Amino acid sequence: MSQIIRKKGEKFTLPSKYLLLIITFICICMMVVTFTTDMFHDSLGNVVGYVTVPFQNGITEVGTWLSDKSDELSQIRILLQENKELRQKVDELTIENTMLQQDKYELNQLRELYKLDEEYSGYEKVGARIIAWDGGNWFHSFTIDKGKDDGLAVDMNVMAGSGLVGRIVAVGKNWAKVTSIINDNSNVSGMVLSTSDNLIVCGDLELMSQGLIRFEQLVDSKNQVVEGDKIVTSNISDKYLPGILIGYISSMEMDSNNLTKSGYATPAVDFQHLEEVLVILETKQSLED
Repeated sequence: MSQIIRKKGEKFTLPSKYLLLIITFICICMMVVTFTTDMFHDSLGNVVGYVTVPFQNGITEVGTWLSDKSDELSQIRILLQENKELRQKVDELTIENTMLQQDKYELNQLRELYKLDEEYSGYEKVGARIIAWDGGNWFHSFTIDKGKDDGLAVDMNVMAGSGLVGRIVAVGKNWAKVTSIINDNSNVSGMVLSTSDNLIVCGDLELMSQGLIRFEQLVDSKNQVVEGDKIVTSNISDKYLPGILIGYISSMEMDSNNLTKSGYATPAVDFQHLEEVLVILETKQSLED
């Protein structure tokens, strides 16, 4: 029987010193295994960390970038929609402003015509709109949208602004042709309102670029006529009713015959911006008959 293991009856016994040695060995082995396992775990963890952490960081950054871009795109869509709505609003306001300006302009035109109608209330009149003109910068000859059906006839006087425009020279069923006093072939018998001195107002389209019309044969024997005096149609005119404002004297000088004067006047009508007119439903001939 071995000295290390003894048998007592049916049992085996191990000396205490050997048992302690075995237990110590087992503990050392367990410590080694534990240490080795920790090292392996740490090494594997380090390897995994080196691989996965940058990848995770990359995914996180990409996700953050995509999220930011998504927010930016969403903001851009909102801004584009707001910009579209603002553009539509600007267009609407522009149209509305244009319409208001047009309404204001037409209202001013109607006010001028109403005022003109009141100033010459002794004459029956009808309003008409210009539908065509012979071109150029000035309304020296044009067509209106009223005619025989509206009681219009040749030689009826036409007014706008503050005074005389011209007269009807041709008329149809629903239209009429007007020649204005600035036409090169026009000559109107007028007079200075303050002195009743007669003169002739002559059409001259070239002068209209200066905003002037020409007059001649003014007999001012007493030298009473001054700049700013009104020129109106005279009683001796065979085509125009008396007392209609033509314009205002702006300058004059003595003619070479030392008997008459000639000069320039500012017309009472803006012949560059005519749209609507008043037609007097009488002629000079009808008043004399």
